[in-house]
Amino acid sequence: MVFAQMGAFLSGLFDPVLAPLLKLSPFFAILIVSFVIAIVSSYVYKWVTDQSLMKRLKGELKEMQAEMKTLRNEPEKMMEVQKRMMDTNMKYMMQSFKPTFITFIPLILIFAWLAAHMAYEPIMPGDQFSVTAMLENSIGQNITLETPVGLTIVSDATQKVNAEEVTWTLQGDSGEYDMAFLIDGKRYTKNVLITEERAYVPVQDVVSDGTVVSLTTNHDKVIANPLPFWNGWLATYIILSIIFSIGIRKALKIV
Repeated sequence: MVFAQMGAFLSGLFDPVLAPLLKLSPFFAILIVSFVIAIVSSYVYKWVTDQSLMKRLKGELKEMQAEMKTLRNEPEKMMEVQKRMMDTNMKYMMQSFKPTFITFIPLILIFAWLAAHMAYEPIMPGDQFSVTAMLENSIGQNITLETPVGLTIVSDATQKVNAEEVTWTLQGDSGEYDMAFLIDGKRYTKNVLITEERAYVPVQDVVSDGTVVSLTTNHDKVIANPLPFWNGWLATYIILSIIFSIGIRKALKIV
């Protein structure tokens, strides 16, 4: 329920602006988002911070760093310079934190929206997919998966628990479905979304009640860039954001 409410809130907040990006490849969608965020963040940083003060403080820090190199044999003087350096650095950091307070919550909300659309590939109508129940203290018992009309179990619906995980293969038509898992007289539910759009419901429900640890719909992860590692949406955003931020800050002459 909480995830559904959060998803509805984020969709209502960002879909009017960001939904068109879902028609692009994940890389280009993330590229556009990271570029826009880098521009906005850079301008906020420049407007909120006292650039003259930061330039002066940065100059003082460099001077004190150079001075400390000449005081290696004078520990008392070095300690005095270190103290001044720490005070100056604190003033510099306080200036840097100001834009963070402004952009933090909007960025978190945008990241949540991206995570809800860019972390996994959707389950397409007619494609086979799998769901996994992770169990504990259930060896030797039977577990049964029940599905509504429109969702078909390709593997055996009832399976004997021989390990900590039990997996079923399914396929279905477009729609959102509630699956039911029956074991030890208990009933657990997990929903799944089948769609041609770039969307999915939370892939894992954590239970941890002594019988079921979690229920997971197994999606393929989005490969947002060609790197052999760091190729998910967040890593791609971080890489692009760093590149854009460096270039924009140099163009705007931001300290």
